[in-house]
Amino acid sequence: MSQHPIRYPAPAGTVQVEEVIKRSHFIGTAGPASTVEEAQAFVAKLRERYSDATHNAWAFAVGIGDSAARGMSDDGEPSGTAGQPILARINGSDLGDLVVVVTRYYGGTKLGTGGLVRAYGGVAGEAIKILDVVEKVRMRCIDLEDVHYSHYGPLRGIIDAHGGDVIEENFGEAVDLRVAIPLDRLTPFANAVRDATAGAIKLEWETKSA
Repeated sequence: MSQHPIRYPAPAGTVQVEEVIKRSHFIGTAGPASTVEEAQAFVAKLRERYSDATHNAWAFAVGIGDSAARGMSDDGEPSGTAGQPILARINGSDLGDLVVVVTRYYGGTKLGTGGLVRAYGGVAGEAIKILDVVEKVRMRCIDLEDVHYSHYGPLRGIIDAHGGDVIEENFGEAVDLRVAIPLDRLTPFANAVRDATAGAIKLEWETKSA
Protein backbone atom coordinates (compact mmCIF):
# COMPACT_ATOMS: atom_id res chain seq x y z
CA MET A 1 0.00 0.00 0.00
CA SER A 2 1.35 3.44 -0.92
CA GLN A 3 2.13 5.94 1.78
CA HIS A 4 -0.42 8.49 0.56
CA PRO A 5 -3.27 6.63 -1.19
CA ILE A 6 -5.97 8.82 -2.67
CA ARG A 7 -8.71 6.23 -2.11
CA TYR A 8 -8.76 3.84 0.83
CA PRO A 9 -11.22 1.73 2.86
CA ALA A 10 -12.59 3.09 6.15
CA PRO A 11 -15.36 2.19 8.63
CA ALA A 12 -18.91 3.02 7.51
CA GLY A 13 -20.21 3.19 11.08
CA THR A 14 -19.75 2.00 14.64
CA VAL A 15 -19.93 -1.62 15.80
CA GLN A 16 -19.57 -3.36 19.14
CA VAL A 17 -18.67 -6.85 20.37
CA GLU A 18 -18.64 -8.35 23.85
CA GLU A 19 -16.64 -11.24 25.27
CA VAL A 20 -16.09 -12.73 28.72
CA ILE A 21 -12.51 -13.92 29.32
CA LYS A 22 -11.75 -15.52 32.69
CA ARG A 23 -14.68 -13.66 34.25
CA SER A 24 -13.56 -10.25 32.94
CA HIS A 25 -16.17 -8.64 30.71
CA PHE A 26 -14.66 -7.01 27.59
CA ILE A 27 -16.54 -4.66 25.25
CA GLY A 28 -14.90 -3.73 21.96
CA THR A 29 -16.21 -0.66 20.12
CA ALA A 30 -14.85 0.27 16.67
CA GLY A 31 -15.82 3.19 14.48
CA PRO A 32 -14.76 5.96 12.09
CA ALA A 33 -12.63 9.03 12.86
CA SER A 34 -11.61 11.40 10.07
CA THR A 35 -9.54 13.64 12.37
CA VAL A 36 -7.57 13.23 15.59
CA GLU A 37 -10.20 15.38 17.30
CA GLU A 38 -12.96 13.00 16.17
CA ALA A 39 -10.95 10.04 17.48
CA GLN A 40 -10.46 11.74 20.84
CA ALA A 41 -14.17 12.58 21.03
CA PHE A 42 -15.03 8.94 20.24
CA VAL A 43 -12.79 7.78 23.08
CA ALA A 44 -14.20 10.39 25.47
CA LYS A 45 -17.76 9.30 24.70
CA LEU A 46 -16.96 5.66 25.46
CA ARG A 47 -15.06 6.57 28.64
CA GLU A 48 -18.12 8.48 29.79
CA ARG A 49 -20.53 5.69 28.84
CA TYR A 50 -18.44 3.11 30.68
CA SER A 51 -17.14 5.35 33.45
CA ASP A 52 -17.61 2.52 35.97
CA ALA A 53 -15.35 0.16 33.98
CA THR A 54 -11.95 -0.89 35.28
CA HIS A 55 -10.19 0.17 32.06
CA ASN A 56 -11.05 1.81 28.72
CA ALA A 57 -7.98 1.17 26.56
CA TRP A 58 -7.91 2.58 23.05
CA ALA A 59 -6.03 3.23 19.84
CA PHE A 60 -6.64 5.02 16.56
CA ALA A 61 -5.18 5.64 13.12
CA VAL A 62 -6.39 8.74 11.28
CA GLY A 63 -5.47 8.52 7.60
CA ILE A 64 -3.82 5.37 6.38
CA GLY A 65 -0.39 3.86 5.86
CA ASP A 66 2.83 5.50 6.98
CA SER A 67 1.28 8.96 6.90
CA ALA A 68 -1.50 8.16 9.39
CA ALA A 69 -1.70 9.96 12.74
CA ARG A 70 -1.78 7.36 15.52
CA GLY A 71 -2.47 7.31 19.23
CA MET A 72 -3.06 4.74 21.96
CA SER A 73 -3.49 4.28 25.71
CA ASP A 74 -3.31 1.34 28.11
CA ASP A 75 -5.56 3.25 30.55
CA GLY A 76 -3.94 1.76 33.62
CA GLU A 77 -3.19 -1.73 32.33
CA PRO A 78 0.49 -2.79 32.40
CA SER A 79 2.46 -0.93 29.73
CA GLY A 80 2.14 -2.45 26.28
CA THR A 81 -0.63 -4.91 27.16
CA ALA A 82 -3.69 -3.02 25.90
CA GLY A 83 -3.20 0.02 23.66
CA GLN A 84 -0.41 -1.57 21.61
CA PRO A 85 -2.30 -4.80 20.84
CA ILE A 86 -5.34 -2.72 19.79
CA LEU A 87 -3.17 -0.54 17.54
CA ALA A 88 -1.54 -3.64 16.06
CA ARG A 89 -4.98 -4.89 14.98
CA ILE A 90 -5.79 -1.49 13.48
CA ASN A 91 -2.48 -1.46 11.58
CA GLY A 92 -3.12 -4.97 10.31
CA SER A 93 -6.64 -4.22 9.11
CA ASP A 94 -5.71 -2.11 6.05
CA LEU A 95 -8.47 0.31 7.13
CA GLY A 96 -7.94 4.02 7.60
CA ASP A 97 -9.71 6.57 9.83
CA LEU A 98 -10.33 3.90 12.47
CA VAL A 99 -10.64 4.17 16.25
CA VAL A 100 -11.15 1.26 18.67
CA VAL A 101 -11.92 1.32 22.40
CA VAL A 102 -11.77 -1.90 24.42
CA THR A 103 -13.54 -1.64 27.78
CA ARG A 104 -12.78 -4.07 30.59
CA TYR A 105 -14.77 -4.86 33.71
CA TYR A 106 -12.39 -6.82 35.92
CA GLY A 107 -13.84 -10.13 37.06
CA GLY A 108 -11.43 -11.05 39.83
CA THR A 109 -9.03 -13.28 37.89
CA LYS A 110 -5.73 -11.85 36.64
CA LEU A 111 -4.93 -12.62 33.03
CA GLY A 112 -1.18 -12.00 33.10
CA THR A 113 0.74 -9.97 30.56
CA GLY A 114 0.30 -12.43 27.69
CA GLY A 115 -3.35 -12.93 28.53
CA LEU A 116 -4.01 -9.21 28.47
CA VAL A 117 -2.31 -8.81 25.10
CA ARG A 118 -4.39 -11.65 23.65
CA ALA A 119 -7.61 -10.35 25.20
CA TYR A 120 -7.32 -6.71 24.12
CA GLY A 121 -5.98 -7.57 20.69
CA GLY A 122 -8.54 -10.32 20.18
CA VAL A 123 -11.55 -8.23 21.16
CA ALA A 124 -10.33 -5.33 19.02
CA GLY A 125 -9.84 -7.69 16.09
CA GLU A 126 -13.37 -9.13 16.45
CA ALA A 127 -14.86 -5.63 16.40
CA ILE A 128 -12.83 -4.61 13.35
CA LYS A 129 -13.83 -7.83 11.58
CA ILE A 130 -17.55 -6.97 11.58
CA LEU A 131 -17.20 -3.36 10.42
CA ASP A 132 -18.97 -2.31 7.26
CA VAL A 133 -16.51 -0.53 4.99
CA VAL A 134 -16.78 2.48 2.67
CA GLU A 135 -14.27 4.01 0.29
CA LYS A 136 -12.80 7.29 1.51
CA VAL A 137 -11.47 9.73 -1.04
CA ARG A 138 -8.89 12.41 -0.31
CA MET A 139 -10.12 15.75 -1.65
CA ARG A 140 -8.62 19.13 -2.59
CA CYS A 141 -10.49 22.39 -1.97
CA ILE A 142 -10.72 24.73 -4.96
CA ASP A 143 -12.06 28.28 -5.15
CA LEU A 144 -13.96 29.18 -8.32
CA GLU A 145 -14.41 32.94 -8.40
CA ASP A 146 -16.46 35.33 -10.55
CA VAL A 147 -18.37 32.55 -12.29
CA HIS A 148 -20.80 34.02 -14.83
CA TYR A 149 -24.36 32.81 -14.43
CA SER A 150 -24.27 31.36 -17.95
CA HIS A 151 -21.45 29.06 -16.79
CA TYR A 152 -23.02 28.13 -13.44
CA GLY A 153 -25.25 25.28 -14.68
CA PRO A 154 -22.58 23.56 -16.79
CA LEU A 155 -20.07 23.99 -13.95
CA ARG A 156 -22.37 22.25 -11.45
CA GLY A 157 -22.68 19.38 -13.91
CA ILE A 158 -18.88 19.14 -14.22
CA ILE A 159 -18.50 19.10 -10.43
CA ASP A 160 -21.01 16.25 -10.12
CA ALA A 161 -19.46 14.31 -13.00
CA HIS A 162 -16.06 14.35 -11.27
CA GLY A 163 -17.32 13.26 -7.84
CA GLY A 164 -16.96 16.70 -6.30
CA ASP A 165 -18.85 18.42 -3.51
CA VAL A 166 -19.95 22.06 -3.30
CA ILE A 167 -18.84 23.39 0.09
CA GLU A 168 -19.97 27.00 -0.25
CA GLU A 169 -21.72 29.26 -2.78
CA ASN A 170 -22.06 33.05 -2.81
CA PHE A 171 -24.39 34.69 -5.31
CA GLY A 172 -23.89 38.31 -6.36
CA GLU A 173 -23.14 39.90 -9.70
CA ALA A 174 -21.35 36.61 -10.33
CA VAL A 175 -21.04 33.38 -8.35
CA ASP A 176 -18.15 32.40 -6.09
CA LEU A 177 -17.90 28.72 -5.20
CA ARG A 178 -15.70 26.62 -2.98
CA VAL A 179 -15.67 22.99 -4.06
CA ALA A 180 -13.89 19.79 -3.03
CA ILE A 181 -12.61 17.55 -5.82
CA PRO A 182 -11.05 14.06 -5.48
CA LEU A 183 -7.27 14.29 -5.86
CA ASP A 184 -7.26 11.80 -8.71
CA ARG A 185 -9.83 13.89 -10.65
CA LEU A 186 -8.10 17.28 -10.37
CA THR A 187 -6.56 17.39 -13.84
CA PRO A 188 -9.64 16.09 -15.70
CA PHE A 189 -11.79 18.52 -13.69
CA ALA A 190 -9.57 21.50 -14.52
CA ASN A 191 -9.54 20.53 -18.20
CA ALA A 192 -13.33 20.18 -18.29
CA VAL A 193 -13.82 23.58 -16.64
CA ARG A 194 -11.47 25.27 -19.09
CA ASP A 195 -13.14 23.59 -22.08
CA ALA A 196 -16.67 24.44 -20.94
CA THR A 197 -15.89 28.09 -20.18
CA ALA A 198 -13.24 28.83 -22.79
CA GLY A 199 -10.81 29.54 -19.97
CA ALA A 200 -13.06 32.17 -18.37
CA ILE A 201 -12.97 30.53 -14.92
CA LYS A 202 -9.71 30.62 -13.01
CA LEU A 203 -9.09 27.81 -10.52
CA GLU A 204 -7.46 28.77 -7.24
CA TRP A 205 -6.10 25.82 -5.29
CA GLU A 206 -5.72 25.25 -1.58
CA THR A 207 -2.70 23.33 -0.33
CA LYS A 208 -4.66 21.30 2.22
CA SER A 209 -6.83 18.33 1.37
CA ALA A 210 -10.07 17.30 3.03
